[in-house]
Amino acid sequence: MKDDRLLQLGQKIRYERVKRGLSQEDLEEKSSVSRRTISEIERGNADIRYTNLYQIAAAFGISISEMLDFKL
Repeated sequence: MKDDRLLQLGQKIRYERVKRGLSQEDLEEKSSVSRRTISEIERGNADIRYTNLYQIAAAFGISISEMLDFKL
């Protein structure tokens, strides 16, 4: 069973990515996190490392605390 918090974080990352008109490949380029890892995170299938969370948040131009705010 998937952890609800991981699923929420994955949904938030997908929401932020789509809102900015980015593909997973675009986000990979901007964040240096592999497209495969991004895909796994967005589906809630992978634990996210702090460094990946930081890199993705930085690519979006937001803070980690904003990334962890699940009010979409």
